Amino acid sequence: MKFNFIFGLLLLAIGCQNGDKQNYGKDISSDALMISQGQKIFVRQCSSCHDFKQKGIGPNLSGVTRSVSSAWLKGFIADPAKVIKDNDARAVALYEEFKAVMPGFSSLTDVEMESLLSYMHTYEKTVTEVLDTVPSILNPYADTASFADVSIDLEFITQVPASHTEAPLARINKLECVGDRTLVCDLRGRMYELKNGKTELFFSMEDEIKDFVSEPGLASGLGSFVFHPDFATNGLWYTVHTEPGNTRPADFQYEDSIAVMLQGVVTEWKMDDVNDKVFSGKKRELLRVDYVTGIHGMQELNFNPTAKKGDADYGMLYIGMGDGGSTHKGYSHICNHRGQRIWSSVIRIDPQGNNSDNGKYGIPVDNPYVGEEARCQEIYAYGFRNPNRITWDNRGRMIVSDIGQAHIEEINIVRPGGFYGWPIREGEFTLNPYGNQNKIYPLPENDDDYQVVYPITAYDHDDGLAISGGFIMENGDRLKGKYVFGDITSGKIFFTDLDGKGKPVIQRLAIYYNNKKTTLREMSGKWRQDLRFGRDCAGDIYVMTKADGRIYRLKEQK
Repeated sequence: MKFNFIFGLLLLAIGCQNGDKQNYGKDISSDALMISQGQKIFVRQCSSCHDFKQKGIGPNLSGVTRSVSSAWLKGFIADPAKVIKDNDARAVALYEEFKAVMPGFSSLTDVEMESLLSYMHTYEKTVTEVLDTVPSILNPYADTASFADVSIDLEFITQVPASHTEAPLARINKLECVGDRTLVCDLRGRMYELKNGKTELFFSMEDEIKDFVSEPGLASGLGSFVFHPDFATNGLWYTVHTEPGNTRPADFQYEDSIAVMLQGVVTEWKMDDVNDKVFSGKKRELLRVDYVTGIHGMQELNFNPTAKKGDADYGMLYIGMGDGGSTHKGYSHICNHRGQRIWSSVIRIDPQGNNSDNGKYGIPVDNPYVGEEARCQEIYAYGFRNPNRITWDNRGRMIVSDIGQAHIEEINIVRPGGFYGWPIREGEFTLNPYGNQNKIYPLPENDDDYQVVYPITAYDHDDGLAISGGFIMENGDRLKGKYVFGDITSGKIFFTDLDGKGKPVIQRLAIYYNNKKTTLREMSGKWRQDLRFGRDCAGDIYVMTKADGRIYRLKEQK
């Protein structure tokens, strides 16, 4: 049976509850078989957001079964929205803290529910986190983004076929063009061509890769795709997808003591005929990377569109590598590596070369760490938590949006060899990766010693919870040349001028649809939007919302 715990937060917590607290957990089985089954459920479906050491995307669950009744836990897992709606104090407080609600799981059988609680019950002590010696910063940026005096219109383009019966209806993640064709991918494994306001199936990952998985959600599935700049003549294009941990030996592995949940795989595809409407051709695996959890995996594939034939950057493939949830899981050393490991980085490879360790791709000779044996030769820049989108401006500067932990969402101008702070920095603040990762602190006096490159601009969680990287606007009047982006959760759309003097100011754009001022939350009827942006070959920017599987063209309002 498949579950989807990870798409949302299991809002459980340690605290008081009416009733005989001393008896909490005494009704939970200690049967070894049930504990083992519960562990499998937890590891696969819950562990990306929760552990028993500290808070992460969701609360620390150590000791929860001894502080909350089993009946309450079962009722919440079955229908969390109802518990919140009923004004349960614990559920409401945690909703306000974590700003998300998971879907109900009434489909769990009684045995499955009991098994899950049995495993959770093995963590009997509540972990008390050690307080740091300096006060944390509670409000990094005092002001929220104000509305600009320019607005945008959204033009409905199409509805992507639903790949699930509940939100998100279609996990549309990237829109990319090649020639006169515009394609979009659903993380659940399908790619469609947009044609005259309709979608036509171009490619099915499930039909091509037998080990492909798109659950438990978040960073799993068909994450990204991009076409080689010479696609018209060589028929080559690239994807990144996920497979279960240990499916095949990985090119980049952890030490044996760390369990692998998923593997990220980069694949090269060669079309039999570049004009085919449905893919037919060959595939070749380029590289495979192990990940601890189902979050912060490989996020983006892209070629530099400003590079011309003959340039050193022409045909070089950039790949965004998140920390894989390693920091959240207590393995901060995996991404706190000073350029020695591939995780938490943007890598740059030559897909047509063969001088890599596995012989399947090339290491460009001008990569910043080429020749340094202690460094990972593939790395272009590192120190990112979740570099979800990579694009370039008209000056050829690389722009990387990086999703933060509990406070800061970043926009970075990336240079070769730069260290962008994670996991010892979040935005322009200090983070202790071995302590409470939901707290940030002032920079140390010797900050220059760390040689951190800080974001060109950022926003905090007063404005949103997770940045969705966008593009430089090529059309319009006042927005032309501006970087347009948004917030994944809320669906707010922002812009900023990355060419201005001083720290760029982030402003919010009012949204109009059918001549009516609105918000994406109002349009979809859902709290979480899962906002994404795309751009076609004419330079038009598209807005995609996974919540309802819809695609819109964005235009500056006249």
